[in-house]
Amino acid sequence: MSIIEKYGMAIEQKDEATMNELLHDDFKFTMHSNGAELTKQDVIGWAMSDDINRERVRIIYENDEIGIEHAFVTFSDGNQQAVMGVYTFKDGQVIGFETGATNIPKE
Repeated sequence: MSIIEKYGMAIEQKDEATMNELLHDDFKFTMHSNGAELTKQDVIGWAMSDDINRERVRIIYENDEIGIEHAFVTFSDGNQQAVMGVYTFKDGQVIGFETGATNIPKE
């Protein structure tokens, strides 16, 4: 199973131990839609909450250095985004994750 697949399963199953194993201690998550940067602990806390629901996740490309995925994300406030994410890996862990997001209008 790929790193991105393991990461996705950990989010879906709210598996904090696996999240800790997969995210490098120097991990940084950059959200380009709002300029926010999150640490490893920030992301684990967010993933353990009920704020995000990822659907139709597609891994576009992955090797030992980089991974690219696309997903539709629904937040607990009802907002939805189409999210393109780029992962960077170091020593078998995720050290960086950057996203660009497009808001999906509510019907």
